[in-house]
Amino acid sequence: MAHFGFGTYRISEHNPLHVEALQEAIKSGITLIDTSTNYMDGEAQRAIAKAMATLSDEEIANVEIVSKVGYIQGSTLARHRENSFEEVVEYSENCYHSISQSFIKDQISVSLERLGVESIDCLLLHNPEYYMLDGVKRGMDKEDRIDGMYQRIFDAFLTLEEEVRAGRIKSYGISSNSFSKSQKDEEYLPYEPLLSFAADAAKELRNKKHSFTSIELPINLLEQEGLECAEWAKKNGLRVLANRPLNAQKDMKMFRLADYEEPREYYYYLNELLELTDNKLLMPLFNLASQLDESKHKFGWIGEYDIFLFSQIVPQVRKFIEPLDDENRATLIDMIDKFLQEYGKMVAHECSRNTRRELADEFEDCPVSLQHCALKFLLENENIDYVLIGARKRAYIADITSLGADLLKD
Repeated sequence: MAHFGFGTYRISEHNPLHVEALQEAIKSGITLIDTSTNYMDGEAQRAIAKAMATLSDEEIANVEIVSKVGYIQGSTLARHRENSFEEVVEYSENCYHSISQSFIKDQISVSLERLGVESIDCLLLHNPEYYMLDGVKRGMDKEDRIDGMYQRIFDAFLTLEEEVRAGRIKSYGISSNSFSKSQKDEEYLPYEPLLSFAADAAKELRNKKHSFTSIELPINLLEQEGLECAEWAKKNGLRVLANRPLNAQKDMKMFRLADYEEPREYYYYLNELLELTDNKLLMPLFNLASQLDESKHKFGWIGEYDIFLFSQIVPQVRKFIEPLDDENRATLIDMIDKFLQEYGKMVAHECSRNTRRELADEFEDCPVSLQHCALKFLLENENIDYVLIGARKRAYIADITSLGADLLKD
């Protein structure tokens, strides 16, 4: 049976709840933490250091940190614009990518400092297929794209073997969304030669054996293409980490495979906010709250709401409250914050109801929660070693460990 690992995609050192969730996870027996140099622009790695600093040597003795390298974003992108990294692929205005020797070495140094450790247990190349995506965009022949991708990976493996010998990392691997694509997909990366690349890299550096140990890829109840790659990996002695266990895609639509209860206090805070803003000065906020209530069932999935919250709602609220005096602004901010917390829960509830309806066939034999069935599917797969879950509150860690215990009983 697979184990749970802690994913830190949206974890920040500045949020005490996130740090507490990490601490609770380790205390609850989770021994693998997955992170990356670009997660929250480094805040995730610093949060790990912050959490582990408060725990005893005994509690963290068996904790393994898996980090990733590849993305050039945020402060790293600012550095790139000042002093260019090598072999960089530009994906978008705010997202570049590289797995060049100099960039890998730079990011290992940055990660060691942020994490406060002398060695990273496992370092993964993070979605190296950006090179292939760029080739598709530029009209490059498929065979040339794959050959170029293989050369980049081999060169990266040489660097990683050097870093293992230097003691800055203990092992390495690849985290790739392409491993979960069908062979006909333009983004598919054939993975069979990877072990040969690792062996050749180790031989070239005269290392006794290669240190290529792990792969990470998306696998969930709706997206099972990656199971073929997972089976290949296990047959060849590699460890398999499954990410996105609950955020699944089907027919070009995203679903959160989890049930959420209807929040009991939603309508209380909605009515409180409407009453507080029912005047000429605050009518824009009154209208905003009313419109949000009417639209709570219209989000495709909870991730869509998260984007809408920060791109649309928050800027509007800031604009509306800016003219207020400090006292009234503080009162209103407190009420809006409470309402939005409950609103997020209500959106999650509505999304889970929609998911139940749209995926009725997939969950026909699921008498318990969506997340129970979705995680059970992964945990019981013999070719998966770790299922990576994201948790930003201690309570969710308790839910996950309880679920794991229930599945062991089953």
